Amino acid sequence: MRTRVLIADDHSVVLQGLQRILNRPEYEVVGAVQDGRALVEKAVELKPDLIIADIGMPLLNGVEAIKQIERRKIRVKILCLSMYPDVAYATEAMRSGAKGYVIKTSGDEELLKAIKKVLAGELYITPSLDEPVRNNLRAPQSNTNGLSPALTERQREVLQLLAEGKQAKEIAALLDVSVRTVEFHKYRVMEILAIRTVAGLAAYAAKNRIVP
Repeated sequence: MRTRVLIADDHSVVLQGLQRILNRPEYEVVGAVQDGRALVEKAVELKPDLIIADIGMPLLNGVEAIKQIERRKIRVKILCLSMYPDVAYATEAMRSGAKGYVIKTSGDEELLKAIKKVLAGELYITPSLDEPVRNNLRAPQSNTNGLSPALTERQREVLQLLAEGKQAKEIAALLDVSVRTVEFHKYRVMEILAIRTVAGLAAYAAKNRIVP
């Protein structure tokens, strides 16, 4: 039986490259999406065997998308692609539920190796990050939400959308909540992070790679 794969990246050229690499008898690409919210929706709808997802996606970043997929108890293996050779970021992705983390500068053979390892139930971390990330995973986890300390899932969603330049009305439509609710979350995020402006929130989000 072929492995059903859902791929996610906000760059069409990367999606095309993944489809080329996966053009093999053992794999079937069942869907391709370009933002994190679409990834969660398609994961629920298609229930693939494997997800290969970028970390830096619009509307909902890869780490948050992985958390939401995990909470929905979908039986799927998740392999992250990232342009960031960052130990903390890779650790966060793995703690969120990913089973693999590959840097985008890696070659086709490394990606195929990572896919096989992940499908076999093993962890795969790109070699330059492997040892420090595994050490982090063995260490006790702090009482924070990783890159966005003390924020709830909804607050992190609102933070990303604000950082991407979305207005309260647009965010309300995307999240299916009222504008008043969005404003409430916005000011709670500002209070928690001790940041007074939307520009400051955007800078924080970029620094912590919450936005692409």
